[in-house]
Amino acid sequence: MTGNFTIRAITKEVKVTLDVLHGGTVEDPYGSTKAGFQISDTINRKEFGLTWSEVTEAGNVVVGNEIKLQLNIQVVQS
Repeated sequence: MTGNFTIRAITKEVKVTLDVLHGGTVEDPYGSTKAGFQISDTINRKEFGLTWSEVTEAGNVVVGNEIKLQLNIQVVQS
């Protein structure tokens, strides 16, 4: 999939292969067909100018470079 992704006024074209899990398709009591999907991937936050970082007293990084995207989506057939 290719698309534009914007974080804090920085837009980049991203090309990703998303992991998609089809949770099922059902017809609801009103006759609408619905399908559920779980989608996940990771992006590097520094590519979007998010460079803030801190280290704790124990030496651990407070914010990692990789951001995990996790979407739970329900679509309705029209």
